[in-house]
Amino acid sequence: MNNAIKKELNDNGVMVLTLNRPEVLNAMNRDLIMGLYGIFQEIEKEKDSRVIIITGEGRGFCSGADLANGGWPSEEGMTGGEAGANNMEIGFNPLIRLITSIDKPVITCINGIAAGGGVGLALSGDLIVASESAKFKLVFGPNLGIIPDVGASWFVPNLIGRARANGMGLLGDDVSAKQAKEWGLIWDFYPDDQLMDETMKIAERLANGAIKGLKEVSKAHFKALSGSLDEQLDYERDTQRVLLDRDEFKEGVTAFLGKRKPNFRDID
Repeated sequence: MNNAIKKELNDNGVMVLTLNRPEVLNAMNRDLIMGLYGIFQEIEKEKDSRVIIITGEGRGFCSGADLANGGWPSEEGMTGGEAGANNMEIGFNPLIRLITSIDKPVITCINGIAAGGGVGLALSGDLIVASESAKFKLVFGPNLGIIPDVGASWFVPNLIGRARANGMGLLGDDVSAKQAKEWGLIWDFYPDDQLMDETMKIAERLANGAIKGLKEVSKAHFKALSGSLDEQLDYERDTQRVLLDRDEFKEGVTAFLGKRKPNFRDID
């Protein structure tokens, strides 16, 4: 049994996934990464979970990769670089791709320090919220002489621009939750003792919505970060061609014309 991830599904369809290695600030080893990936694969296929929250146990969200006890296989003759790249190929990268592509909204709830690869995991959510005491720290370059990974080298500059990304990545200074919100790195932050309650309110609000359509909104914004206006207009056309035939849209229109709230929960 994998104890690196705790999962709990409430009656409203909100699945809370908790990184459960608090003794190492939830550093990412093989069990944690593959456990999280496996759970996301399960959630992708079932209907009970409508919204996913990722948070951390203890006083931190995630301190990055576990450099001491990663638990990854290493074939004989592999250099350290080859082994690290292989771990990214079979573990870290597929996880980030799955989190960003799954057809259900994902909220990352940053309950303390997010450092190194933990920043990439934190920023993979569709909505990112944090505790008032949370900090974001890119330590790859200053401490290790390597580049940000787990998606951080893409998320950070796309969210806050090259100048601020270079400030974080070259200096390795802490970025507070307040600063992160002002820069556009996260959606919002809350007092530490209110973080989970506020996150759950957001999650349940999303769970009552057209979850597949909501995820498509996030995917559209994601796509826009690396494309031109012409490409985005084509993407909008092609995506609407699909969404306008979905039951979520039909229920939304019917509810609007009938002057009632839409009921998206009964839609498969």
